[in-house]
Amino acid sequence: MKTSFARLFGNLVLRFGDREALVNIERNRRYTYREFHSLTNRIVNMMRDRLALARGDIWLCLLENDNMALLHFWTALKGEAAGAYTNFRDSFEEHCRQAEYIRPKVVFVETALLERYFEPLRALGATVVCMDPPPVQREGLLYFWDLLEGVPDHDPGVESDAQHDILVYRFTGGTTGAGKCAQYSMDNWLACRDTMFMEPDQFQLPDTRMLHMAPISHGSGFGVLATLFRGGCTVTQNLPDLALMCRNIEAEKITMTLLLPTLIYRLLELPEAARFDLSSLRTVAYGGAPMSPAKLRLAQQRFGNIFMQFYGATESLQSVGILGKADHLSATDKQLGSAGRLQPGVEVRFVGEDGTDQPPGSIGEIWVRSRGVISGYYRNPEATAAEFEDGFWKSGDLGYVDEQGFVYLVDRKKDMIITGGFNVYAVEVEAALSAHPAVSMAAAIGIPHEEWGEAVHAEVRLKEGEQVSAEALIEFVKAKLGRFKAPKSIVFVDALPISVVGKVLRRQVREKYWQGKDRNIG
Repeated sequence: MKTSFARLFGNLVLRFGDREALVNIERNRRYTYREFHSLTNRIVNMMRDRLALARGDIWLCLLENDNMALLHFWTALKGEAAGAYTNFRDSFEEHCRQAEYIRPKVVFVETALLERYFEPLRALGATVVCMDPPPVQREGLLYFWDLLEGVPDHDPGVESDAQHDILVYRFTGGTTGAGKCAQYSMDNWLACRDTMFMEPDQFQLPDTRMLHMAPISHGSGFGVLATLFRGGCTVTQNLPDLALMCRNIEAEKITMTLLLPTLIYRLLELPEAARFDLSSLRTVAYGGAPMSPAKLRLAQQRFGNIFMQFYGATESLQSVGILGKADHLSATDKQLGSAGRLQPGVEVRFVGEDGTDQPPGSIGEIWVRSRGVISGYYRNPEATAAEFEDGFWKSGDLGYVDEQGFVYLVDRKKDMIITGGFNVYAVEVEAALSAHPAVSMAAAIGIPHEEWGEAVHAEVRLKEGEQVSAEALIEFVKAKLGRFKAPKSIVFVDALPISVVGKVLRRQVREKYWQGKDRNIG
């Protein structure tokens, strides 16, 4: 089905024209629906007419939240070329790897990154566009706001096949050295919007003001379109600073935000949470890991019944499970530790090792099918074939559903660690560790952590006669993968369990750390 997103946005302008649509706090930019529709039309027309971006081309963003907001779904879905979004907080090496993988025609980059990033991006053949005036003029470097000068704001006139044209790319993490790159149609994102409206405990309202401190390139961006289509306002904050967030909640009368469980735990002890007026908050969404029931009860006592848990994934934009506000009031401690109730509009199977669907109470791999499930991974037919079947995405999470529809996660089939809401693949950590000249072999696993659910931990065997400290190895991995993917602890061992074909048996390494737990994931 052909769809013009510009026309959909135009309809919103007729209804909400003078309401605030977007606020970028650090750069003090404010746009009404009418102004923002005009600006995003101009950006799409500029991309086509001045950057020669056409259907099949890809542009890449290395941007903080406020600049990313200008090039988010409301821009990508209006145009023909596809936007690829990265996590600004990833490492330089990770960004370079992603850029080399996606091979963008144009890269939009923060001006502060130019000194280090410009030459590698130009070596890939990309035109580089900076978002603030550049300190030095360079060949192949353009300034975003100069490019917009004189560009008309008429409807770009683009219609896309809502189900089949790929308009957005996002990276899931590296499982084999190069990150899997999820590819999205317009309908995938409209389904993400719709799932927010299906929840009986409605939280997206016309006066919603949603603050995004977490990267909108990733999980926080799931709430953007629902806010837009309700007539609400998206407010962006660049710095991951809880004290600043509290100040912004008071100043902007924020009604909704998304926080990882770890940040909610810290908020309980933060002086600014008492110093600033947070009473406008009606909804705090959380995900990435279940919260500790005891700490969740404390948070409810402190802030009220404002919490909602979402269980979804990069590959499944419609939430599989939601633990609503009403559930938070009536749930037992066991249910508070669940991944929520099965969400209307999503098909979910619990598939046993024999390939058959498991009844309630029996463990199986969670398979998901809905409009929000992607069609596969860009330039990765092997992973697509392995993880998708008949429209279902095989999540790799092992769990079960009870008779009341609560979903419980008990283990992972994939060697993935979820720490503080971030996905970290064991193999990418092991590859980074093994790149150190002193390391012979490594096994990366997730171990229990009270705040993060899981912490990245590694057991390492050194080469004969070599020495290196755990601290130095951790810093080595940070430089390659970024802070959140690096191990928080390392133990040196004389040997690691390996299979007959020489592969490290991570499950055997993990077992000793999870003994006595009622599940094997955080």
